[in-house]
Amino acid sequence: MTTEDKTMKRIEEAMLLQHTGDLDGARQRFTEIWEDIASDGDPFHRCVLAHYMADLQQDPQDELAWDLRALDAAASVTDDRAKQHDSSLAIRGFYPSLHLNLAADFHKLGDTTQARTHLAQAQEHLDALNDDGYGQGIRSAIQRLAGQLAEEDPTTLKSADTK
Repeated sequence: MTTEDKTMKRIEEAMLLQHTGDLDGARQRFTEIWEDIASDGDPFHRCVLAHYMADLQQDPQDELAWDLRALDAAASVTDDRAKQHDSSLAIRGFYPSLHLNLAADFHKLGDTTQARTHLAQAQEHLDALNDDGYGQGIRSAIQRLAGQLAEEDPTTLKSADTK
């Protein structure tokens, strides 16, 4: 029998607020949880929280900072730890989304070099995604961003069309 992950339960409650449109409530709840876990907390918790907190930021620089926190935390998460939350999870499956978000952040900030770098890293991890709604959504978003970057400078993104 596994013990209840109270921190993950709190994160999921904040995610629910976010999904139901209470963005201020979600941001406040995520902030409270972050203050409890940030410095030495479970990297899985930090990764998930930062990933969702990034979406609540109005300033692209703040969004980038949270997405970088998510990626940094992911580097310390093991598959065993991810599976404690959901037996179907593997941390490698987080990377397409994490890098896609960073690519989008850099694109918003006008740093197309970094946007392309993270887009390529997202594409390198596509094999970790299942062929389900989530995986299809990430693949579609990667294709859309690749298309936007190609329109801006078609000479530098030819490899994105072949993956």
